[in-house]
Amino acid sequence: ASDSGGKDPDIASPTLRSYHQRLWSKPLPSGDLFDLIYDDTYLSYTSSGKTFVLSSDSSVPTWSRWKRMQHIIEKFPEEEIVDFRLVAGQMGAMMLFPRNRVDGQVGLNGARGFTARIADRLDLTLECIRLFYAGEVDPRLNPLGPVLARYPDFFGLFVDFSSYVEFFLLQDMVNEDHSQVKFFLPCDGFTLPPRARTPVDYADYRLKSMNFVRARNERMLTFARSFD
Repeated sequence: ASDSGGKDPDIASPTLRSYHQRLWSKPLPSGDLFDLIYDDTYLSYTSSGKTFVLSSDSSVPTWSRWKRMQHIIEKFPEEEIVDFRLVAGQMGAMMLFPRNRVDGQVGLNGARGFTARIADRLDLTLECIRLFYAGEVDPRLNPLGPVLARYPDFFGLFVDFSSYVEFFLLQDMVNEDHSQVKFFLPCDGFTLPPRARTPVDYADYRLKSMNFVRARNERMLTFARSFD
């Protein structure tokens, strides 16, 4: 974002934070208002004496500046890569995740990037969240299971996976009944590398990622207009 002063927009952009606050301050499945407030940490929500500290996360990596991917990236016209970066920086690619440190351990934002089988991908993160709601936290089957299990109260606010998807306008990343995640690259139980290995893979990943972000942008715009 242009108002982040050259810093990470997820941390420093007032506009991005205001968009998050406006989009997600709405009724939870319980009927209670998810009333997000500005504080020194970013945004927070307090309910029944519990405070949930939240932070923004840009969730659609392009890997376009990752040295180990340059042999693939260089196969694409520069304008296609630039376009991908621009779309990946739009609101449709942004998420709010809990960032409270539990027992001094890394939060969900950091774990998404540090977990090799996730590589910051939102589709893989969403699959982990789906598995978590289904009760699966074994890290062999759910790479983010132990991390998500640190935040049962937060995910409990949304009751189940379908309601979580609806709340955060993620319908374009799941099938019609919300029972399956639509992956941007093959997943196969997290056994496959999370990053593209060929130009064909990267082209497919790029297209699916951009289509998702644009579709979610439209959902966000429609929702925001309902306030007008």
